Amino acid sequence: MLDIRRVSLLADYFVICSGASERQVKAIANDILEKVKKEAGIVPLNVEGVPSSGWMLVDYGSVIVHIFAPSLREYYSLEKLWSEATMVVRVQ
Repeated sequence: MLDIRRVSLLADYFVICSGASERQVKAIANDILEKVKKEAGIVPLNVEGVPSSGWMLVDYGSVIVHIFAPSLREYYSLEKLWSEATMVVRVQ
């Protein structure tokens, strides 16, 4: 998770994660949507992409979740692109 507040007006945080397969990308997105709605009562402003594209985005306004296939995560390298952001947490 990156804190991008001091480097962008786009959002406050980026959550960046990977799914090893189309099925995992879809499962991660569905789980996020379900749990955030259930636990916080929040629905996203927008959901973009499909699992087969290798990149899904769930936009909650102040928090944007990027779910990548590993090859696209490496290609787009958002952690490097937003290297001036503060790393809040990293789980491997």
